[in-house]
Amino acid sequence: MTEAQTSSPSPHQDDLPILHVKPPSRAERLFLIYDIGMFLLIVLNLLTLLIDHLLFTNIGAFLAAHIGQGQWLQNYREHIHPLVREGDEWFTVFLIAELGLRWLVAIVFKQHQRWFFFPFIHWYEVLGCIPGLRALRLLRAVMIGYRLYQLGYFVIPKSWIKKGVFYYEVVLEELSDRIVVSIIDGVEKELSGSDTHGVLVKNLIDHHRVMLVEAMEEVLQQNLAPALAQQRQDICKGVGKIVNRAITDTPELHNILRLFPVVGSLLEQQIQGIGQRLGENITAGLIDSFSADNPPGENANAAIQTTANYIGDINVESPALEKLVESLVFESLEAIRQQVKVQQWKKKLDEEDSDGEQS
Repeated sequence: MTEAQTSSPSPHQDDLPILHVKPPSRAERLFLIYDIGMFLLIVLNLLTLLIDHLLFTNIGAFLAAHIGQGQWLQNYREHIHPLVREGDEWFTVFLIAELGLRWLVAIVFKQHQRWFFFPFIHWYEVLGCIPGLRALRLLRAVMIGYRLYQLGYFVIPKSWIKKGVFYYEVVLEELSDRIVVSIIDGVEKELSGSDTHGVLVKNLIDHHRVMLVEAMEEVLQQNLAPALAQQRQDICKGVGKIVNRAITDTPELHNILRLFPVVGSLLEQQIQGIGQRLGENITAGLIDSFSADNPPGENANAAIQTTANYIGDINVESPALEKLVESLVFESLEAIRQQVKVQQWKKKLDEEDSDGEQS
């Protein structure tokens, strides 16, 4: 209705945003007056219906008798009540006509992408025209008041709107939490009472084999390769000593070399040194292949890619693997359940109470 610019909230402002508007034009002032008038009419209609309903309850009869207005109450029920009901019927006709006129205006000015969107967007107004759903008219009054509030016209007190938004969020959070917890309980019950864990594991791994291979490549390249490069010298020396010890502990070779009286011991030392160096060189070659830098355009070197591909071809028919996946699934469901059960609105209340005490 009016051109507006959102103001930047102050550091201590946690209320709904208020829009600072330019001075409205004549047409915009008429729309504002219309909104305020509809707001007052709806509130007056609902307040009248509420009082009328209370006067027909035992509480109304008790209060009237208590203040000595029993005869007035009887007169109201017989003569004024029919007028109130008739007035509400005419007001309902007015709301239907007003809603149809606004729908026509929305079609003419193409306020929505499709002409039939209007009743769905304003569903609470459509339902509010039904006599049994008059309470929804209050929702329209709230929407008008909130729209005026955003434009800087405080028809509804700021504290009321803040409380209304808070309780709306409470109801929405509680409903959504109950739905999510019920779904999680159902999934957990279904998994616990069925023998589909093997199929579940197989489907999960088959569906994510490519991602598993890519993840293993990244993990091995980032962790295994640097560790091997750092421990390269120690590993090579260790393997060389093992080969040297293996040659020394081979009695057949020792017996053959003893057949050469002069050069036997020298040959044995040479063979041990050659074996140790071979072990060191072979180990170094293997380590270099795993610790090589990434080739251009690839995520991991060839050796790590081959290893990751073998890991990706894991056999899913494994009881240990089924148990692992089952544990992960159930613990994940429990973690989600516990997080959903956290009532954020209580935490918000506690924070507001603590801020109030500090101030």
